[in-house]
Amino acid sequence: MTTVAVVGNPKPLSRTRAAAELVVERLTGAPADVVIDVVDLGAGLLGWGDPAVEQAVATVRGAELAVVASPTFKATYTGLLKLFLDQIGTGDLAGVTAVPLMLGGGPTHALAPELLLKPVLVELGAITPTRGLYLVDKAWDAPGALDGWLELATVQVAAARAGHRGGAPR
Repeated sequence: MTTVAVVGNPKPLSRTRAAAELVVERLTGAPADVVIDVVDLGAGLLGWGDPAVEQAVATVRGAELAVVASPTFKATYTGLLKLFLDQIGTGDLAGVTAVPLMLGGGPTHALAPELLLKPVLVELGAITPTRGLYLVDKAWDAPGALDGWLELATVQVAAARAGHRGGAPR
């Protein structure tokens, strides 16, 4: 299984990245195979054909599981993540199980991953079997913070991977 954490935080090595890596590990029992910290792709995101961006997109397209994470900026995911997702064609994530994850300062935007990030992942073709995960950025790593969500999400992700990956065209 190939697992990827895609992190759309403008700050490298952010809490968002740590949270995404933790979610992958808790869902699968192993660390992410690849972490794409989108900020590292730099100006290559502003055009088309950048080799590093193309490699990152190919990595996500080939993943079995992708946790796509962003801090909450202006009530939605970051423009940085949008630039990366715009590099992926409609339907290109067919067969990829994706989990939308967002971190924010408080509960005000708790529906943002479900209402804003999840539809984009679906448009790109991903299977999104869980509800979007929203974590308060100051407490995302508190003991038990993921437990309630993981109870159902682990089963949903396993079922999606088992049922959809085998026959997905590549």
